[in-house]
Parts: sequence; C-alpha cells; structure tokens
Amino acid sequence: MTIILDGGSLTVEKLVRVAREGERVELDPAAVKRIRVCRAMLEDKIKAREIMYGTNTGIGEFSEMVLDDDQVQQFQRYLVYNHSAGIGKPAPLEVVRAAMAGRINVHAHGNSGNRPEITLTLVELLNRGVTPVICEKGSVGASGDLAPMAQLALLLMGEGEAFYEGERLPGAVAMERAGIPVPGLQARDGLATINGSNVLTAMSALLCYDTDRWLRQAEIACAMSLEALLANLKPYNAKLHELRGFAGAIRSAAAIKKCIEGSDLATGKIKTKVQDAYSMRSSPQVIGAAHDALAWARSQVEIELNGVGDNPIFVPEDKLTLTGANFQGTPVSLPMELVGQAITMVSVLSERRLNRLENPALSQGLPDFLTPNPGFYSGLMLSQYAADTLITEQRILAAPASTMSIPAAADQEDFVSMGMNTALKNRQILENAYGVLGIEFMAAAQALDFREFTPGAGVNAAHEVIRRHVEHLDVDRPLYPDHNAMAALVAAGEILEAVENAVGPLG
Repeated sequence: MTIILDGGSLTVEKLVRVAREGERVELDPAAVKRIRVCRAMLEDKIKAREIMYGTNTGIGEFSEMVLDDDQVQQFQRYLVYNHSAGIGKPAPLEVVRAAMAGRINVHAHGNSGNRPEITLTLVELLNRGVTPVICEKGSVGASGDLAPMAQLALLLMGEGEAFYEGERLPGAVAMERAGIPVPGLQARDGLATINGSNVLTAMSALLCYDTDRWLRQAEIACAMSLEALLANLKPYNAKLHELRGFAGAIRSAAAIKKCIEGSDLATGKIKTKVQDAYSMRSSPQVIGAAHDALAWARSQVEIELNGVGDNPIFVPEDKLTLTGANFQGTPVSLPMELVGQAITMVSVLSERRLNRLENPALSQGLPDFLTPNPGFYSGLMLSQYAADTLITEQRILAAPASTMSIPAAADQEDFVSMGMNTALKNRQILENAYGVLGIEFMAAAQALDFREFTPGAGVNAAHEVIRRHVEHLDVDRPLYPDHNAMAALVAAGEILEAVENAVGPLG
C-alpha cells in the first residue's frame, strides 16, 4: 500500500515499511501546493534582495557575508560540495531510505523554500530504488546531519554515488538507468535538502521499532527462565503493578504471565520459594521501565518525523523568514540515550537470570552449568563469558554522547547534539543485546529440557523454535555457532512471532 507523505502522519511503522520493505511513497497533492506557494514567496524575497540566511548569505561563520545575484545561483552547489565531508563506510540502505522519507515529509509542510522538483526527485529516488551513498560518520547532529545529507544532495546535481539494483554507481549513471531527470540546484535548494537531523532520526526510528521487538522477546526469555527456575509467580499479579501505576510494568507483567499461562508452575502444583531474587521478581519493573523510556523516545522521534526541522524556515501566510535552530538533534538524541541505557539495563537483567540457571547454588536443582555430566563436561559455562563481554561493551557504549559537545565553525556552532554518535552506538548496543538474550534463550531451553512438567503455551512455543535452530547440549561442542545462530534468531524475531501466534500479542 502506498504511503502518503503529507508532513503530519508519518509513523515509525510506516517509515520501516518504506526503509526495509520498499513501500512506494507519494507526496500529498496539498503538500505540493504548499511547496509551490512557499517557493513563490522565496523568489519574491530574492528579487527584493531581502537578506535570508543560506539563500543569499553564506552559512555558519560566514552568515554575515551577503552574496550577489550570480553567487546566489552558484552558492548551493559549493555548499553541498563543502558539506560532503563525512568519513567511514556507507550507511545501510534502510537508513538512507528512511532519511530520504523523513526529508520529504519536512518539505511537505511548505516551509523550506525549495523548488517542488527537489522534493519530487527525492520521491522518485525512493520509488525507483536509487539510494545515495552516504558515509556513516561526520555529523555532529547540528546543524542537522549536514555531512551525510550533503552526499544525498549530490545526486540532485547528477553527482556523488548511489546504489542501484545491487551496484554502487556514479550518481549520474544510477539516475540515468532509473530514468530520473537531474533537477539541479537553484537558490535555497541545497540547504533545504541537508539542514535537518534526518539521518539520526531515521536511525532512531528504526531502532525504536527493533527495540520494542527485542523487549517483547526479553519478556519471553524471562518467562522461560522463570519456569526453569521454579519461580514464585505472585510478582506477576496484575494488581501488584496496577497499585503502583507504571504503564510499562503493568504491560510487562501481563506479557510475562501470558507466556506462562497453562504451565504446571502457574497451577500451584510445584513448590516454590516464598520470595525470589531481584533478577526474577523485579523483571516487570525493570523491563517495564525500559518500555516507558522507549515510549517517550518514540513519541519524540515521531514529532521530529512530522515537524519542520530546517533553517531558515519560511512562513508564506505571514511573509516571514525565521532563522533559528530547528535542526538541533537534541530533542531526539537525548531520549535515545535513555533507550541505549535501557537496552543495556535489561541485558544485565538477562545475564543475571542466566547466572542463576547455571550456578548450582542458585538453580533450584538444575545440573551444574546445565550439563548432564558436570566436571567432565563444562556445559554452558563459557556462554556466560560471551554474554559478559557483550554487556561490558554495552556499558561502555551507554555513556552519553549528548554531553560530549565540541564547538565548531569558529564557535558559531558552539553547542551540538552529537546525536549521530548516539544513533550509531545504540545500534551496536542492540546488536550486542541480541547476543545476550540469545544466550539466555539457549540456556533456558537447555534448563527446561531437565524439568519434567508442562510449561506455558508461550514458553513451549519459544522452546520449539529454539530447538529448530540449536540442539540440546548433551556432549560438549564448540558453542560459537550456537551463540551466533541464537543472536540471529533474536534479531529476526522468529521466537516473538511464534509466541504471539500461540498466545496473542504481548503488548
């Protein structure tokens, strides 16, 4: 189904469909009209020689330099050239596609002053599968993601590079093969394409989507470990969490309990402790807090996706040109810092349950390190090592980038968000989290193999999926293939889909 970009209705889920599934996009006809009206106002102001930042002036430290008519026509080209100053490997195609969709949605408001040909060319690039090559690094998250977005803007001049039909090509060649005319850049067009936090917001939107799926799997893994450890289930009573009032905890307790429903453990047939360790009984509060943090971050991301992130901003109805800092990445990057910390926190919780599954002093009668022949075999002893090293890296990466501003541009840009650093490190944190949770899943499945009772329907569905990818560890074998298989399984979400098919949605 085609996604209409109108400046106000872009959600994380829609962006995922455009970025990953190649969903077709269209620019709302009313948005085209708004862009035309704004452009006409801008051209009138240029003729009147009204001073407008980045249109007939230099930028940054050179903002007081006024350009003559000939320079106005050439300036956008050189602006894009000098801002195409990133470094590193190409960003993933899905990130670039999401950033393009976000930029189109900014233009749809009709406050950016660009020609409609610019926005419509971005639409064609998306729909015909031409994806600009942009370096992952080089943005400080204010004034927006200038360096990566400038590489995108090179294509609008028939320059730069692009991926098309699996090839990395010169931009002009990719556009010619796809049948997309090169619009060129006139006054304001270049800055209107690059001056927003679209890349870090795109990365953050994709991460919000993936983190929600990971947190739901963290609840499934928790449920499996609780069953294997013969947990007391009173901490998952809905009333307990309703009395405190945190939405995330209420949701998380319900999800965990739903996975365990139908289990012999839930019927009271199995003797349990009066009170379990924190890593077991406080899981709803901890995972729930992560859900709440993610909800705030997602709301900020969607505000940004549907807002006017640009500078300057033109208001046709009032004939105004407003110079400000709506490119500033902090409103997105600050809540996303919390998401990275939340993922790390829940990973630590997962590792602590893993420890209880393996530690014979804590495992409620399970074999030492989950091997039937401890001493001769070591079982999953070294799996904990792998989880621990991933968590150590997560903890390092969870240090905030938002406090790491370094002034630039002769102190004209003396506070920046460093939001791209937040986005990049969050992706690494989540990739590690797939590994940590995969190891808990593997250990919980191994532990349940030693229990002789009927597990909950959700737990059983998860166990069946795991066993299709990783065999029971009867005799010691190299575990790295299993670790990698489980990390990939968590990333793919196959366990989540199987469990939700068995018991219904977990949130």
